[in-house]
Amino acid sequence: MTHRTVGEVMTRDVVEARRATPFKEVVRLLDHHRISGLPVIDDDDKVLGVVSGTDLVRAQAHRSGRSPVGGATAADLMTSPAITVHPEQGVPDAARLMERRGVERLPVVDEEDRLIGIATRRDLLRVFLRTDDDLGRQVSEEVVGGVLGLSPEAVLVSVRDGVVTLAGRVESRSQVPEAVRAAWRLEGVVGVVNGLTFRVDDCSPPAASAASGRR
Repeated sequence: MTHRTVGEVMTRDVVEARRATPFKEVVRLLDHHRISGLPVIDDDDKVLGVVSGTDLVRAQAHRSGRSPVGGATAADLMTSPAITVHPEQGVPDAARLMERRGVERLPVVDEEDRLIGIATRRDLLRVFLRTDDDLGRQVSEEVVGGVLGLSPEAVLVSVRDGVVTLAGRVESRSQVPEAVRAAWRLEGVVGVVNGLTFRVDDCSPPAASAASGRR
């Protein structure tokens, strides 16, 4: 199965901060670009951490009279180490990492851990903007033709609002859940309706099949 990679959906024009970027400049960057967070990098463009609006609010809430938050820098405010991904990683893997770690954005780094882009929740959700026709073609080619090994015309594939409907008859019963799972794993698919039938039941125990044959 083919999956879109982080490199295909990431934002390449990254708004970033340096270690010494002042608190007020970080606020200005977030407001001007209408973003909720940005990576902090060193002089080699390696990611040190991420600073978000949540970090800024937390700093304000915990400031003391002796150490005004206005004098803080991005290095003081950031959450470190940053959780990063590589461009060749699949979108589903990045989405699971984002959900598991409770973050809104993932800096994308190259083999030397240098910043080359950023993947936000919005970027990852772009896969769901694929057209129904595009999804239908992929299901016919990769699921019907690839997974089941049938001609694309053997199974009727229809897609509406991201929901895939499979109809027709396949050779064996075990191919039915296999086709449903394969269609469900495609990026952009939000649901699968199974209307497949089968010619041979290869899932029943041999004893049951033999007993059935003696009746």
